[in-house]
Amino acid sequence: MTEDVVTRAAALLKGHRDSIDRLDAILVFTLAERFKHTQAVGVLKAQHDLPPSDPAREENQIARLQDLATQADLDPEFAKKFLNFVIQEVIKHHELHQS
Repeated sequence: MTEDVVTRAAALLKGHRDSIDRLDAILVFTLAERFKHTQAVGVLKAQHDLPPSDPAREENQIARLQDLATQADLDPEFAKKFLNFVIQEVIKHHELHQS
């Protein structure tokens, strides 16, 4: 390989990594915003003696995200696992508000 090819590959790699870093930041800030809202929901549920989880909504959200994942060319099973993880964290927070 010539130095030009290696230099070009390094530049492409840097560009991809820069994009990945920006996307990771977007994910973190998006999750933070999501959890701000779910915390507010948890407080509201506790104030009105509502259960910390809503299995019907969770099922609908999982189906919705799997559909979005398919549209986005993302593995829908990965999307389901990810959302299940997030939902379990939210439920933990809601249970804390109940106590």
